[in-house]
Amino acid sequence: MKFWEFKAKSNGTGELMLYGEIASSSWWGDEVIPKQFKSDLDNLGDISQLDIYINSGGGDVFAGQAIHSMLKRHKANKTVYVDGLAASIASVIAMAGDKIIMPQNAMMMIHKAWTYGVGNAADFRKLADDMDKIDESIVAAYMGKTATEKEKIVEMMEAETWMTAEDAVNLGFADEIEESKQLAASLDGSFLMLNNQKFDMSKYKNPPKIAVLKNKVEEKPKLKEPSENAQYLWNLRKKLNNTL
Repeated sequence: MKFWEFKAKSNGTGELMLYGEIASSSWWGDEVIPKQFKSDLDNLGDISQLDIYINSGGGDVFAGQAIHSMLKRHKANKTVYVDGLAASIASVIAMAGDKIIMPQNAMMMIHKAWTYGVGNAADFRKLADDMDKIDESIVAAYMGKTATEKEKIVEMMEAETWMTAEDAVNLGFADEIEESKQLAASLDGSFLMLNNQKFDMSKYKNPPKIAVLKNKVEEKPKLKEPSENAQYLWNLRKKLNNTL
């Protein structure tokens, strides 16, 4: 099942929407899905502008790295819009943009890669080494966009850092802040619903405190008390009905 959607627009412009989890299954050793993504990207034709819309809590690190590389190599000018959340590997994909724009009420999160595994001590030592290499590649993607020093990025990743739009711009993870967009947001226990996407906030070790404002429901005007004559006629009608 695709987790992306491409659209060819007019005037040499294309759109890519990445909403939800990045890859429902791992791209590790999978040649079909990356080729399909590349084919869909190529099918946009000779475009000069690619607008990328992201609202994702992350997902498969290999999928995210492959998407970042494909987008980075594309010759079109790329503008990334964070439509709510760009967390984990989704924030790495965002770094492919020549310009990254975040509304004031959007967020970005970076952290170290995590996984789970089975095996013996040697297996886990190798797994730890592999995770370190993945983290290095993620740091490199951030450094390719930001002017933030490597040590600072590593520190932020270790702390699982959540950035507001202002934070992201100040640290170089975004370029521009636009006016707040109206987001459809609600909380259901540990799940955050944001623009029709469901994010499990319990999987993060340092999730931000999110206050979801409920829309005020306008109170319906109270009906006026019936006049004495109307009340008399109503009571009379009930009495007659009861005698029929």
